[in-house]
Amino acid sequence: MRIALDTNILAYAEGVGEESKHQAALMLIERLPAELVLLPAQTMGELYRVLAGKAGRNPGAVREIILGWTDCFDVADSTWAAFQSAVDLAVDHRLQIWDALILAVAAENHCRLLLSEDLQGGFTWRGVTVVNPFVSPSNPLLAGLLKA
Repeated sequence: MRIALDTNILAYAEGVGEESKHQAALMLIERLPAELVLLPAQTMGELYRVLAGKAGRNPGAVREIILGWTDCFDVADSTWAAFQSAVDLAVDHRLQIWDALILAVAAENHCRLLLSEDLQGGFTWRGVTVVNPFVSPSNPLLAGLLKA
């Protein structure tokens, strides 16, 4: 079962936001089987924007961070078909277009879970369920994947 990560999970792992979320994101990512994790390319662009813009980090250092993430996990490009699906999601379910694109790419790449704090937990579309990994109790599918 594949798992896609949303930008907020990566941003927390990079130390943006509350320390408790930083630690929780790091622990989560360490416990996920790397071969099952997918990074939609959109998340890499958003992570760059968050780290270089919002967090004010050096752009060259941010590039190295992005490359480090892509060395660890598979990256999926955004296709025209995914973008069309994202527009439908934005219209039909009132999702933000870039969140919808991440969900559509996750579906295209056969993910069962999209880990995100931003989208509505429990929302399922084309077999992908949005799960907020920071809430308790944990989603049973996610709990079953985490390494001890």
